[in-house]
Amino acid sequence: MNGTVTRNQLIFDYAAGKLGPSKSIFTSAYLYLNSKASELNQTFESMLGDDLINNENVPTSNLKFTDCLKSNDYKEKASKNVDPITKLLGPLSDIKWKQIYKGFSEFNPKINDEDELKLIKMEPGASIPIHSHGGKEYILVLDGSFCDEYGKYSKGDIQINDQQIKHTPIACQDEGCVCLSITEKDAIFFGRFGSFLNLFTFIKSFFK
Repeated sequence: MNGTVTRNQLIFDYAAGKLGPSKSIFTSAYLYLNSKASELNQTFESMLGDDLINNENVPTSNLKFTDCLKSNDYKEKASKNVDPITKLLGPLSDIKWKQIYKGFSEFNPKINDEDELKLIKMEPGASIPIHSHGGKEYILVLDGSFCDEYGKYSKGDIQINDQQIKHTPIACQDEGCVCLSITEKDAIFFGRFGSFLNLFTFIKSFFK
């Protein structure tokens, strides 16, 4: 899987307004934390804007810009200084985490979407058993860092995995990590406890 192409496609689809709620939130947080990704998004938006201008024969609605605004706080929403995750969920320090097992906690926002968006918190040195996913997995580091078989990922870094990727994320020993993730399908675990963990994941799916 070419992670760069997949990442760029995600940013392009965001600029084009083609993403669902979960991936839009995920990508906006990525653009906020990563200046290079934000610059690429601005490039895509300029390209799409130029393309729209060049299509003179495309009919458009007779709208004023104020018709597209739901409230007077549009300037605040458009500001690059607004942290999307804090605006949506409040400070990370106030999150009510649900412990899944020792050293690993989750928080699932109430978002109506096929993609599962969640926050993950890993205590220093905690790890997730080796696994892959039935669909793509998107991970954005919001705080701290983690490493796996493919490298180290720090605040503002993104990792996108497909079904062929197996990895064992381990939080850094100093401060652990908090990540925003999207999983299109449930995890598939391997190794000594793989069968038990897959059964747990299956049962858990009934309570989503």
